[in-house]
Amino acid sequence: MDKSIIITGAGSGVGKAAAELFLEAGWKVGLVGRNIENLENTAADRKTATVLQTDVTDESAVRENFDKALGLWGHLDVLFNNAGVSLPSATIDEIDAGSWRNLIDINLTGSFICASEAFRIMRHQNPKGGRIVNNGSVSAHVPRWGSAAYTASKHAITGLTRSISLDGRPHSIACGQIDIGNALTEMARKMTTGMPQADGEVRVEPVMDVGAVADSVMHMASLPLEANVQFMTVMATNMPYIGRG
Repeated sequence: MDKSIIITGAGSGVGKAAAELFLEAGWKVGLVGRNIENLENTAADRKTATVLQTDVTDESAVRENFDKALGLWGHLDVLFNNAGVSLPSATIDEIDAGSWRNLIDINLTGSFICASEAFRIMRHQNPKGGRIVNNGSVSAHVPRWGSAAYTASKHAITGLTRSISLDGRPHSIACGQIDIGNALTEMARKMTTGMPQADGEVRVEPVMDVGAVADSVMHMASLPLEANVQFMTVMATNMPYIGRG
């Protein structure tokens, strides 16, 4: 095993769970995030972990840290484009433009910047090729009430995924998207106490262990490059997604 992956948002939630699984499996893992303490906690002194403290919206910092990982490993196999934020539930007239811009900057522009750098590396390395896995959301298909900014960002991630998948064909670069629903992370803990529903009620929603998401990312990342999971939805079985609204 001499596989390498960069994971953004690796200090918490889905990113941390995925990073820990890949490290346990012997992968070389680049841990990208803003909070150095969280990243070091994920690394836990494992020899195959490389902490890459980076703001994904900072183009020069992303390039510097991706090149640092490449210099250490000699080859980049996978990017898990995972970093993202959400906003409190609110109708569109209650969302200020500053909050919108910040979310779009992280969720969409940050994903674009990281995918661009990974694509550059994968296109020019020898042998060329690799895989990019974008973290979408079930909101990329069906919105939750009061989520205009988050939902718009995740619909855009789907367009980004499709475009990278097409552009990557001549360079042996595969791109897929994992759409996650109600994985129990700190961001999703509020689902266990009650979430606004389309009918105006507030109800507790079923959740799933975040380990199921990490396992799914591992499956996508481990496929040979001639095979690709273009889109995968992994969700709490009984969450209000099918039939939402």
